[in-house]
Amino acid sequence: MLVSAKEMLTKAKAGKYAVGQFNINNLEWTKSILLTAQELNSPVILGVSEGAGKYMCGYKTIVGMVNGMLEELKITVPVALHLDHGSYDGALACIEAGFSSVMFDGSHYPIDENVAKTTELVKICNEKGISIEAEVGSIGGEEDGVVGAGECADPDECKMIADLGVTMLAAGIGNIHGKYPENWAGLSFETLDAVQQKTGDMPLVLHGGTGIPADMIQKAISLGVSKINVNTECQLAFQEATRKYIEAGKDLEGKGFDPRKLLAPGAEAIKATVKEKMELFGSVGKA
Repeated sequence: MLVSAKEMLTKAKAGKYAVGQFNINNLEWTKSILLTAQELNSPVILGVSEGAGKYMCGYKTIVGMVNGMLEELKITVPVALHLDHGSYDGALACIEAGFSSVMFDGSHYPIDENVAKTTELVKICNEKGISIEAEVGSIGGEEDGVVGAGECADPDECKMIADLGVTMLAAGIGNIHGKYPENWAGLSFETLDAVQQKTGDMPLVLHGGTGIPADMIQKAISLGVSKINVNTECQLAFQEATRKYIEAGKDLEGKGFDPRKLLAPGAEAIKATVKEKMELFGSVGKA
């Protein structure tokens, strides 16, 4: 069954490793991620953006699909189903649909409004045993229409949000969604350290995990990052594997591609990417 992310992230913070959040976009992605987590005995968070939620026929459809897979695939590792960069209304819809975790991205609001909306959602999530992530300082790049310039969060504002009782906090430290440009300045570990000093045992979240060098990932974990989000790297791996399959001209037989065969190479590429990240994050064997 789906679980809140609270326990797995509390353990990760104490154990100096990070749990991977891997965004899902269809059945194949979801199956690949769950099977890899089970194989590696790693806790995992399945992320769903609002755009992906619409694509997959709504949040209730996603909850049904994931719960069905947990049973049919005999998944025993902890799995959280998490709304990624959610609006206030999106968070409420996911709570109603049966998600076990939500993110309210109030980073684009004035801090007072972010606090007010986060406070309301914390109360609801606490009542239902659901974990909640908040954000301070927008993450750079674009993801499903949510655009950020890669700001560095104000540590005092981070403490203000953390003190509301959220489960985890995403603080902007110069990270961005998508591919990192060649002139990227890198993560601001000074900001991250200051945020951890202000927020104590609060698990911190690093968005935009694709393309960040391994040494930066490990340093971020040492400074309190307990959850790392990966999406673009999975997209690129899936795209490349599928492209190669099509260009090889396989499975034509005069009747077009069998979708199960067409998507299989991409699904295997997702498995390899997730395995690589789980090993880097140190979550293997921590379920």
